[in-house]
Amino acid sequence: MERGQNVLVAAPTGSGKTVVAEHAVSLALKSGGKCFYTAPIKALSNQKYNDLCAVLGADQVGLLTGDRAINSGASVVVMTTEVLRNMVYAGSSTLDDLEWVVLDEVHFLADAYRGPVWEEVLIHTPGSVRFVCLSATVSNAEELGDWVTALRGPTHTVVEHRRPIELDPLLFVGDRTAEREHLLPLIVNGVTNPEGHRFDAEQQRPSSAQHRKPRARFYTPRRVETIERLTSESLLPVIYFIFSRKGCDEAVRQCFEAGVRVTQPEDRVRIRELVEARTASLSDADLDVLGYDLWLEGLEHGIAAHHAGMIPSFREAVEDCFVEGLVRVVFATETLALGINMPARTVVIERLSKFNGEGHEFLTPGQFTQLTGRAGRRGIDDQGSAVVLWSPFCTFAQVATLAASREFPLVSSFRPTYNMAANLIERYEEAPAMEVLTRSFAQFQTDRAVVLLSARVHNLELEIDEYRSAEASNSELVFDVAGYVEITDSIRQLKRDARGNRAAVDRALAALRPGDVLERGTRKGSKLFLVLSVSSRKGGVMRVRGVNPSGNSASVEAATVSGSLQPVAHIDLPVPYMPKDPNYRRQCAGLLKRLNPKRLNPARLPDRGQQGSGSERSEAAAIWGADPYLDALQAQQDHPLHDHPDRDQLMRVQFGLSKLQQEQQSLVQEIDRRGSGLVQRFGSVREVLERTGHSDGWALTPAGLRLRRIYHESDLLISLCLTEGIFDGLEDAELAALVSCATYEHRSSEPAPAPLLPSTELRKRFGLMQSTWKRLERLERGLKLPLSREPEAGFAASAWSWSAGQELDDILDDDLLGGDFVRNVRQLIDLLRQFGDVAPNPTTAKSARRAAESLSRGVVLASGEVS
Repeated sequence: MERGQNVLVAAPTGSGKTVVAEHAVSLALKSGGKCFYTAPIKALSNQKYNDLCAVLGADQVGLLTGDRAINSGASVVVMTTEVLRNMVYAGSSTLDDLEWVVLDEVHFLADAYRGPVWEEVLIHTPGSVRFVCLSATVSNAEELGDWVTALRGPTHTVVEHRRPIELDPLLFVGDRTAEREHLLPLIVNGVTNPEGHRFDAEQQRPSSAQHRKPRARFYTPRRVETIERLTSESLLPVIYFIFSRKGCDEAVRQCFEAGVRVTQPEDRVRIRELVEARTASLSDADLDVLGYDLWLEGLEHGIAAHHAGMIPSFREAVEDCFVEGLVRVVFATETLALGINMPARTVVIERLSKFNGEGHEFLTPGQFTQLTGRAGRRGIDDQGSAVVLWSPFCTFAQVATLAASREFPLVSSFRPTYNMAANLIERYEEAPAMEVLTRSFAQFQTDRAVVLLSARVHNLELEIDEYRSAEASNSELVFDVAGYVEITDSIRQLKRDARGNRAAVDRALAALRPGDVLERGTRKGSKLFLVLSVSSRKGGVMRVRGVNPSGNSASVEAATVSGSLQPVAHIDLPVPYMPKDPNYRRQCAGLLKRLNPKRLNPARLPDRGQQGSGSERSEAAAIWGADPYLDALQAQQDHPLHDHPDRDQLMRVQFGLSKLQQEQQSLVQEIDRRGSGLVQRFGSVREVLERTGHSDGWALTPAGLRLRRIYHESDLLISLCLTEGIFDGLEDAELAALVSCATYEHRSSEPAPAPLLPSTELRKRFGLMQSTWKRLERLERGLKLPLSREPEAGFAASAWSWSAGQELDDILDDDLLGGDFVRNVRQLIDLLRQFGDVAPNPTTAKSARRAAESLSRGVVLASGEVS
C-alpha cells in the first residue's frame, strides 16, 4: 500500500482484514487526502462509522447512506457502495482529493441484483484512486486480483484459507430409541465421518411387507431441546439461524414458555441500560405498538430474535446485549450473517434450504460459509461449532460435503442496466463505452474461459484429423460408415420408443378381434398369425393368443412386441368357438394356411362396425399401419458394411468422430455466446431506450438525462411514468402512496396482502402505472431481456396513512411488522427525494420533497439516527 499498490485481501471472517482497511485510512490522513469506506448495507455502514469515530473522533469521520448525511466533507467518509457509485456517475466534487477506497465485502459482486455496483465503482472511479478490496475466502481470489490489476494497475493479493478459530461442524439428531440426542462430528480426520450414513432417513424406512408404517426413529430436534443440549455442552452463546421471521419469533416464545433462562439477575440491569439507550428517541405509544415489554422480557431471559421485521433500534439493542454476553441465545434470519460484528461460540442452522422470494433452494457453499463465519470468538474460544439439525431430506454425506466446502468461486453478475446504459451514453462515445463493458469482471472471466475453450476446440480438431486419417485407410467405406451408424442408432431408438409406448400397444391389441390375421415381421421375413382370443390380464395388460399356419400356438403382449405386427385380413372362425381345443386350433391353422394372399390388405384394420371405439381403431391403425422397425432392420441387412470383417472397428472410429464433432460444435457455440453476451445485452438495452424515447442514436433525450439520475431497480418504469405525467397532480400523501408501488416488493412465502388504494384517483393512476409496465414488459420479452418488476400496491395504504399523519398504532398489524414498515418507508423516502431532483413537473418535484419530509418522523426518523 505504501508503494501505491491496490490490495485485495481474501480471508475468513474474523481474520483481521480490517487492519488493512485502517491502514488505508491512516495513509490518506497522513497525506492530507481522503478515504472512503464502503459497506454493502446501512447497518454495517453505521457500525463502521461508530468504530472509526471512536478511534479518530467524530470531526474526522462522515457518514452517507442515502437517507443520512453526517459530516460528508470529512477526510474519512463511510457510505454504502451504491452511494459511491452514484457520486462517480454524477462527477461529485466530494471525490476531490480522494486517495483510497475500501470496498468491504467485495464478494458481493456475485449478488444477482446489487453485484454490478461493485464493478461499476471499480471501473469508473478516477484512475488516481487506489483500492483496498476485502473479501471472504473465494477459490478464485487470484483471478479477481488479476482483474483488479488489469483494471487499476498493480494489485497485491493476499489469500488466507485458515480460519482464525477452527470450525467444528456437527450434526444434531433426535433419536426416539436413545436416552438423548446424538451430537456427532460431520468431519473426522479431514474426511466425512464414516459412521454418519447410519443416520440417513432411508436407513429407517420400513420394508414393503409392513402394512403400517412405524414411527420414524430419527427426527429433527425441537428448538428448546437444542438450546438445552447446547447449554449442557457449554456451547453458548449461540446464533440459531431460522430462515423465517415468524419462525424466529416463535422460537423465542417457545423458549420463554419452556422456562429457558440463560441470564443472571445482575445481567438484567445492564440489559435495561443498553435497551433504554437504543430506544430513548421512541415514544411510549410507539413502544407499546411494537411489543416492547414482551420483547424486553425475552431479553432479560437472555433470549432474542434478530430479523428485518424488527425496527433497527430493537435489532441494535440485541446486538449490543449479545456482544456483551448478556443475551446468549439469538434466533436470527440470514441477514445477521452479513458482516454484523456478533461472534458466537456456536452457530445452529435449522434447515439447509431457504426461500429465495420465488421458491426454496439448497444453501450454497458460499452461504453456508457466510452463516458459519460467526462461530468462534477470537481470543475466547479454541474452536467454534456449527451445528446442523438432522433432516430426512438430506443425507449425512450431503451435509458433510457442504460443511467441507469452505470456499466457493466468485462469479460476476455484471450486466448492463437501463441506468448504467444511460450513464455510458452520456459519459462516453460509442467505441469507448463498448470498451468499458469489456473491462468488467464478467468479460474478464469470459475472456479467460474463451481462451480455454478455444484451446479445447483446437485439440478437438487435431483428434478429428486423426479419426479421419483412420477412416481414409478404408476409403471405399468412408461415406457408408456414417450411414450404417445412423441406421443402427435408429433401430435402438425404435426399440426404446416401443418400450415407452406399451400402453398404446396395449390399447391397439385390445382393438383386435378373434379371426384377425396379423403379419409378424422379423429379421428372417414375415409370418402370418391368426388371432383366436384377446384377454385382459392383471393391471390392464392385454394378451392375444393364436396360431401360425403350422398349427403352433403363440401369444403376444405389448412387452414382447418387436419388429412389426399388423392386421392384414380377417377370417370367419369355425363354430362352435373352442379356442382351447387342440383340434379346433389345427382347424384354424388350416384356414390360415389356405388364405389367398390377394386377401391380405395391410392398409387398414377391417371394419368393426360398433366394436371398439373410433379412437381405439385409429390408434391401432397408427401403430400397426407402418413398420419403420422392420424397414430399418432390412436396411441394416442390405448395407454393404453389415457383413464387412472390419465393421466393428470402423463403427468405433465413426462413433468417436461423431462425438468429437458434436463437442466441437457445442464449444464453438459457447464461445460465440460468451464472446458476444454483454455486447448483445447492451444492444438490447439500448434498443429499449430508443423505443421508449430515452435515446436518439448515441445521444440521450431529456427523458434519458433524467433516467441516468434515477437509481432504482425499476428505473426505466419510473422514468416512463414521470414522462407520462402519472405522478402529476396528486396530493402529497397520494404521491407517497403511488410511488410506494414502485418501491414495495412482497418477498415472503406467505400470500401477498390485498392491494388497497385509498382513493378512486389513486386506483386510476395505479392502473395507468400497470399499463405502462405491461408495455415495457412486452418490449423486454420480445428482446429477451430480464423483465422489469411489476408495481405492487401492497404498501400504498400504509404509505398514505403515515404521510397523512396517522399514528403507528393505526397502521401496524399482524401482516406488517415494525421493521418492515420502517424499511419500506425509508426506501420510499429515498425515491421521493430522487423525484424531488428529477421530476420534470416542478409542482410534482416540490410535492415529492414535502412527502418525503412528512414520512420522516417518529419511529422512522428514530431508526435513521446513528447512536
